[in-house]
Order: sequence, then C-alpha cells, then structure tokens
Amino acid sequence: MAPLPATMTAIAVAREGDAPRLTPASRSVPRPGAGQVLIKVAAAGLNRADLMQAMGLYPPPPGAPDTLGLEVSGNVAALGPDAGSFKEGDAVCALLAGGGYAQYALASHLCTLPVPKGVTIADAAALPEAYFTVWTNVFDSARLAPGESFLVHGGTSGIGTAAIQLMRARGHRVFATAGGPEKCRVCTRLGAARAIDYRAEDFGAIVKDETAGKGVDVILDMVGGDYIGRNLNALARGGRLVNIAFQNGSRAEVDFLVMLIRRLSFTATTLRARSDAEKGLIRDAVCREVWPLIEAGKISPVVDSTFALAEAGQAHARMAKGGHIGKILLTA
Repeated sequence: MAPLPATMTAIAVAREGDAPRLTPASRSVPRPGAGQVLIKVAAAGLNRADLMQAMGLYPPPPGAPDTLGLEVSGNVAALGPDAGSFKEGDAVCALLAGGGYAQYALASHLCTLPVPKGVTIADAAALPEAYFTVWTNVFDSARLAPGESFLVHGGTSGIGTAAIQLMRARGHRVFATAGGPEKCRVCTRLGAARAIDYRAEDFGAIVKDETAGKGVDVILDMVGGDYIGRNLNALARGGRLVNIAFQNGSRAEVDFLVMLIRRLSFTATTLRARSDAEKGLIRDAVCREVWPLIEAGKISPVVDSTFALAEAGQAHARMAKGGHIGKILLTA
C-alpha cells in the first residue's frame, strides 16, 4: 500500500456555552502499536455516547483518543506487531474506545471484524457497537434462553433495530416500543411480533395481555427513569432487566418487593471502558453467532442517513432531534 500520510482530517469539538461545535481539524495520523490495526476509515457510526461526550457529559476512558467515534469501517492501512491475522487492504469494521470521526483510526485487533459478505464497506460501520452491545447484554448478562420472549425499548434506534432482527432470527418472540405509528411499522417489518407505541399505549399492559399474563423474560432498556419500575412489573417470573443507559434519568422510586416475590434480576452495564480482552470475547461470539445470520440475509444494517465527515455537526443535530430510524453514518 501507499505510504501513510503525516496528517489527516479529524473532527474537533469546541464548546460555545452549552452548545458543542464540531469542526474539521488537522491531526497527525496515528501509528499502530502492539496488537493494533490502523484503519483507513470509509465510514463511522454515530452513537448517543458521542453526543454526550461532545457536551462534556461522558469523558473518554483513560488512554482513549479525545476524538469522537466508537465504531468505523474501512480498509486496513497498517498493522502493529502481534495484530492477529489481518492483512493490509482487508475490509474490516471495528469497535473503538474513541477516534472514529477521522480519516484514520486505531483499533485493537481483538475488536476488529471482517466486513460480512453482502454488506457494503460503508454500511458495515453500523454494525459493531450495536451487535457488541446487544450480544453481551442480552446473552451474557441476561442469559436469554431458547424459547424465551424479549422486549427492547427504542425499537428504531441502532440498538433496537439490531436487537429486533437478531432475536427474531434466533427464534424468540420479540416486543418493541417506539414513538408513533410509522416507527412501530418499522419494528414490525424487522420482526417484532408486537410493536407498542409508547406515546399512546401502556407497554406493560400490552405485554401482559400478549403473553396471557405471564410477562416477558428479558427486557433491554436504555430509557430508565420511571421505566425501571414499569419494566419490573412487565417481567415474567424469573425475568431479567438490563439497562444500558438512562435517557430519562438514573433515579426512580421503585417497589423492589416485586423483585423478591417474583425472583427478578436487574443489571446495568457499560461496554466502552471494558478491556480489549473482554471485548475480544464478545467479538468472537458476534463473529460466530451474528455474522453468519447477516451473510445469510436474515439480518441487515439499518441506515437512516449518511453525512460527510465535515458535516458531523449536522449529523449530531439529526440524532439529537430523535426522528432517525437506525444508524446515522459519517463518510470519510
């Protein structure tokens, strides 16, 4: 491959009062160290964590770049020592601790995956964060078992569209909440047995009605707030609730007696600060269990819109507005 350039364009964050301003800036192209892969970025996926970091509410973990961006796709541009079996030029996608809003990004080889057959290199940027998150929370933490039912909130988010498709492809009965009839129709098309319009319907009552009073076995939630108590009441005996965010707040008044009586479990997890070794185990499971479903056409990335790298501010505004369906991407 051609020699690496000395500099690249990356997105810098400046704050003007409470409003972050995202602008292109010149940065040095990073060089890969031991176990690292340098990716010439084709696209980067947006995540709500990026919005929070831009607002100063979610600092990167120690050692991570201060540039935004938790997932990218592209081609391997260079390899450090002991970087696994990847070769220069390979089409890959990767989960990052940061640095994705740039023309080049470093990834641990343990968090890097081949682009699945049948997926464009740009659309592959929509895959890593969603499927790492869904897999580790639903299967590692909540232990969703064959034949069990599943509810995801935010069904048209990147996480939600991934979760609906994956659980449906694995034979689970899926419920999803979404805001408005159009988004509910999307959830149904993706495989939800029942999509629930949270603006007009009570998800707890509907889940109980749809399951003959039993409730669902596992709930994946990013809402928090008053949803915590409502989720516990919607669970079946022995059910498990996993929270991955608290968009409506991390404080709630909850009657935990229902957990005691019905043997419920409540877990909250994060992914970003985990070690590369931990993420590597998730990567292996995703490659083994999810990638074949994508290549068989049973799952596909859901991309809402694509912006140029220099339009990162506009992309953030689209996500903040909340009307998107699936992933928003930046193309480098």
